[in-house]
Amino acid sequence: MRTLCASTLIGEFFVIGFAGLVAMKDPGLSMTAVWTVSGIAMALSILLCGVITRPGGIQLGWALQVALIASGFILPSMFFMGAIFAALWWASVHYGRKIDEAKARFAAMAETAEAGAQAGTEGTASPA
Repeated sequence: MRTLCASTLIGEFFVIGFAGLVAMKDPGLSMTAVWTVSGIAMALSILLCGVITRPGGIQLGWALQVALIASGFILPSMFFMGAIFAALWWASVHYGRKIDEAKARFAAMAETAEAGAQAGTEGTASPA
């Protein structure tokens, strides 16, 4: 799950940066405000890559998705981009968990098979 979620967050990092560039062209917004908000959101997206697996990491990711969609009130194209990334975030979390479960099952099966193979070789005498 961590890899999929981190990939989505890295993509969001770039989208937020490009949105900041577009928002700079709005004469009603100050450059300081645009880059303060964009910078905080970009930093959050990178920091979230490291805390995805910790308690509350997924919820912080959802908060970032909501903020990205809400940024559409300033830059209307972000409604669309925010919705796309929210869908990607959902898919990353959903399918990432399934992949993690499958990896755990596979590791348990491999461990069981290895233990069975060792038990089978312990009972046989080796020719000398």
